[in-house]
Amino acid sequence: MKRFTLNTCRATLFTLMLSLGLSANAHAFEKGDKAADFSLPGKQGTVKLSDKAGSVVYLDFWASWCGPCRQSFPWMNEMQTKYKAKGFQVVAVNLDAKTDAAVKFLAQVPADFTVAFDSKGQMPRVYGVKGMPTSFLIDRNGMILLQHAGFSSSDKAELERQIQAALGVK
Repeated sequence: MKRFTLNTCRATLFTLMLSLGLSANAHAFEKGDKAADFSLPGKQGTVKLSDKAGSVVYLDFWASWCGPCRQSFPWMNEMQTKYKAKGFQVVAVNLDAKTDAAVKFLAQVPADFTVAFDSKGQMPRVYGVKGMPTSFLIDRNGMILLQHAGFSSSDKAELERQIQAALGVK
């Protein structure tokens, strides 16, 4: 018999809520689509995707209860540090209903990149996010290059290769 933890139940409920919450206006962004702009509160002021124009952006949707999200943060910190000088930026949008949960997570798992808070869950509906984490690689012109759901150690090399290609780095 499979044992369900509180986090497993929360993750399942969140995924179900996202799936059911998609309206007719929701759009699952795909390669070649223009990324939707947003303006959200962040750790250090308002975060706007349009302010990142000219950079390659790794847009990550995450939640404090998400195990794979916890694994992805050290890797995103590494990518931010490694490629920042080449014009790369990570923007992580937290989807917790209570920002306090995200702040507690960030105290345990620091983020050396831009963090925004979407406690009303508007952007996952806009982007068609169905699970945690979901990330989008966006080129310097604001076009989606890649959508990636989930995160595991086996994803790192391919995601970094995609980042390098977007930056024109070998």
